[in-house]
Amino acid sequence: MPSHPEQSLDAGISALKQGDYQKALAILKAVVATVGDRDSGLQAQIGVVVAYARIGEVTEAIALCQTLAQSDNQQVQEWAKRSLEQLTKRHQAEKGRGGEGKQEDIGEEITNDDSPVSLPLSSPETPVNRAKAKTPTIYWRQARRAKVWQPLQKLNLIPLRLLMAGTLVALFWVMRELLVLVMTLINNILVKLPFLEPIQLFYRNPDPLVLLVLVILICSCPWLLDWLLTNFYDQRQLSKDTLSKHSRETVRLMQRFCHQQGWPFPKLGVLPMSIPVALTYGNLPRTARIVVSQGLLEQLAEDEIATIYALELGHIAHGDFVVMSLVLLFTIPVYGLYQQFSDWGDKASQKIWRFVMGILASLTYGVWCLLTGTALWLSQLRLYYSDHLAVGITGNPNGLVRALLKIAIGIADDVQKEEQTPWQLESLNIVAPVGYQQSICLGSIAPHTTFESFLMWEYLNPYRWWFVFNNTHPLMGDRLQRLSAIAQYWHLEKELYLEPQKPLLVKHQSFFLQIAPFLGIPLGVVFAFLIWLGWQIAFTFKFLNLKWIYDDWSFVTGSVLIGFSIGILIRINYFFPEIQSANVQTDDHLPSLLANPTALPIDSVSVRLVGKLLGRRGTSNCLGQDLILQSSTGLVKLHHVSWLGQKIFLQDWIGRQIIITGWLRRGATTWIDIQTLQTQSGKIVNSPHPIWSTVLAVVAEAWGAYILLRG
Repeated sequence: MPSHPEQSLDAGISALKQGDYQKALAILKAVVATVGDRDSGLQAQIGVVVAYARIGEVTEAIALCQTLAQSDNQQVQEWAKRSLEQLTKRHQAEKGRGGEGKQEDIGEEITNDDSPVSLPLSSPETPVNRAKAKTPTIYWRQARRAKVWQPLQKLNLIPLRLLMAGTLVALFWVMRELLVLVMTLINNILVKLPFLEPIQLFYRNPDPLVLLVLVILICSCPWLLDWLLTNFYDQRQLSKDTLSKHSRETVRLMQRFCHQQGWPFPKLGVLPMSIPVALTYGNLPRTARIVVSQGLLEQLAEDEIATIYALELGHIAHGDFVVMSLVLLFTIPVYGLYQQFSDWGDKASQKIWRFVMGILASLTYGVWCLLTGTALWLSQLRLYYSDHLAVGITGNPNGLVRALLKIAIGIADDVQKEEQTPWQLESLNIVAPVGYQQSICLGSIAPHTTFESFLMWEYLNPYRWWFVFNNTHPLMGDRLQRLSAIAQYWHLEKELYLEPQKPLLVKHQSFFLQIAPFLGIPLGVVFAFLIWLGWQIAFTFKFLNLKWIYDDWSFVTGSVLIGFSIGILIRINYFFPEIQSANVQTDDHLPSLLANPTALPIDSVSVRLVGKLLGRRGTSNCLGQDLILQSSTGLVKLHHVSWLGQKIFLQDWIGRQIIITGWLRRGATTWIDIQTLQTQSGKIVNSPHPIWSTVLAVVAEAWGAYILLRG
């Protein structure tokens, strides 16, 4: 395919005239994704309509005609309205006859001589009004739902139940260790202070206390979360009548399903914010609450709202909402404490207090991440089960696909509007139907490429599962591919064509280099075993008397540290290759770079992007956890590390136009490791990722060698 949009447009129209409609579709869609609503993009969209009509995909042709009928270009608008009328009439006639043999005639009718496909839209005779230029449009196929459908095979709930139990165990262990840490710290301080004695109670086993607290919180979680969400998120009740105004189908669906299950109708709530989110909490089906945001009700269509409520009903049916409610009871107050420390730090007039509050805010944020981490895998797995149930009771896999994508788009839009990640979004992320991390890039880049192109990595890359272990949500591509498979099973047209293909060829060497530091750990254990075996033989034959090896197994730790260090050193040159001006990619290449399904994070792409720096300001962003680049083609997460004692902080440049040079990485989330960040005034901040990686490797190796030599 020609690389220049105008050449591609000519090639697409040529294929259209020659009757090669599939080739024309492929070329012209790529032009639309690249240039949007510019002149050549409008011509390409018209060509797509013609191609759809010629191959019998009349529904898609009608949907695109409806969009073109709103164009600012008068000629395109008139052509679209005329073609839409012809397409609709003929499509209805064909449906009435039940035949499928007249699609060629439809294609002929909409490609008459005055079709603007072959005209230069920017010529003096057909001026384009750019005063009201719109952002690129996202096209939805509006694929239909099933009217009558076969029941889906029931999923095995044992893995979900085991993971629920494992999450409770992990939460118990983390809470216990945090409590022991605090009690030990307090007693150590009291021991060193004069005239004070340690608290003897703090030396006792805290397990019964932690267990009792967990049981009490589970029993009271519906009302405690009511209070938290009302006081900190302004939650209010949502009546059935109000919900029915947005989606009558939702109320009918919930009434029918709850009656079948023998449940009372769940209590409904709404959060007054524009971010599209939904969550469910409680401890029993009769105490369950389903809460959505005002943004979700306004941004989704009626049937799409119903699929999200059905998804939340799935959490109640499977019981996982109980465990997630308990996790929320711990994470929301800790996140609030992090916000409070950050607020105090921003208001402090003295540097020392700002520094202290920054340390406390960062530590509290770390604790919040640790508590959230106990439920990561459950948060991923439960969505697969709830998606399955939601589709089974609505018969609308395409509606759920659209709903999830629109939520991602809404999240990205809100991040751009707020110029930071809203705190409500991050604090409730673990229970949301779509993760904000995955939405940042997907939702913002959607107008510039096709969903199918962006999501290929997420359902085709054979190593994708290795990069999702620390994510709160499953891969969107894999999730939507499963929903598309259900649509195909029911013989429905699919909203997204995420077709399973043969396994992609990804170099094993690249993957092994990617996980080299982690491979070093088991190799270190093997090395420790060889040391033990060698010393055992030497002792048996009285070559060396190193009997201490039997009494102290710390040499295993030393070997593991050395193996980890070697893995980092092996990977570092591949992970941070030299950035040269000849191979640097720019903003306009971003959609195509992210469409490569074989890429791994170690396949470092050198980029130089221009845009606005987004993120939280001040103390709340001491760790650089919320740094985002808003470029012309989308949002990308940024990773930055500072020099010790560095006086310039990136938080101070938030809201400014910047130039980022670094390494773009495609994984479960997309991010850029910054090399340099430059402002319009010429100030430059370096982010020494390779140096800090080298320091980490050297420290680990020195520590491991010290352990081995100490004996």
